[in-house]
Amino acid sequence: MKEIQLHRIDLNLLVVFEALMSEGSVAGAAQVLGKTPSAVSHALARLREQLDDPVLVKVGGQMLASPFAVALIEDVRPILRGIRRVLAPPEPFDPATSDRVFRIACPISGRVLSEVMNTLHAAAPKAKLEWLSAPRAVYAAVAEGLVDLAHLAGETRLPDGLEEVEVPSFIWTSFVRAGHPALANWGPEAWSTYPHVQVAIANDAPSPFDTRSATPAPDRRIGALISEFSSVGPLLANSDMIGTFPRIQMAWDMQRYGLVPLVPQIDLPPFRTRFFWSSRLASDPASVWIRKIVIEAYSALNDEAGRLVEPRLVAAER
Repeated sequence: MKEIQLHRIDLNLLVVFEALMSEGSVAGAAQVLGKTPSAVSHALARLREQLDDPVLVKVGGQMLASPFAVALIEDVRPILRGIRRVLAPPEPFDPATSDRVFRIACPISGRVLSEVMNTLHAAAPKAKLEWLSAPRAVYAAVAEGLVDLAHLAGETRLPDGLEEVEVPSFIWTSFVRAGHPALANWGPEAWSTYPHVQVAIANDAPSPFDTRSATPAPDRRIGALISEFSSVGPLLANSDMIGTFPRIQMAWDMQRYGLVPLVPQIDLPPFRTRFFWSSRLASDPASVWIRKIVIEAYSALNDEAGRLVEPRLVAAER
């Protein structure tokens, strides 16, 4: 037997071969495959040519397989089963029975985290949520599917292999404790006089404070650099520090700690905000499901934060 040139084999012929071996006739194989007997006979002729073997021959009114065909079908059947399994449409995602671990990289926690957690566990009680701070290698982690969804602020261009959706932009607001001396004369001088608290984001995300303004801006003196947003509210409530953060991060701490929102004394335009995920998981049913939960919760709470902060906002003294 001559050596088989695999690159010249039409793998569809293996499907015909399997049907012929199962049915034992051209007519039976044609019926199973939804083809005409003529088309199956033509495929059988091609198989004989490419395999250099008679494959099936007619003996006494029936088709009998050659020894080579009998041996070959034992290898072909599991191969075709594997191909069918790989190419089959994914099974529908059932949150009620899923025990999947969902990983979200987002520095905005607090109310957003609790809202997502409640929605997740109500629909998927066996699933687990890991809410991560943004790691330095977040793009690679998302691209590789190690993180299902990540939050991004700023104009950074995403690497290839990632997809994104824009959500409402950050609106920056300053916060101080009730009775803070800056409230007596809020303006550029108070902004520069009192120390500010800043949260360090692990993935070196861009900051609006790094953007150069066309007009001179008052200085901002950093008095504390901390690693967790959860510490901001208590720190502001018990000091004369100023904190300038997105409303979605601080609106509920404002209520909890009795903070007063102020208009920042430097130009901080709305900051572009996105969620992104791996293109590999774009159509994965479970990934689509968790993305919808997180993004809808984030957008709704961003609107709610604006409604909480705006009526209390203190502008600069003139």
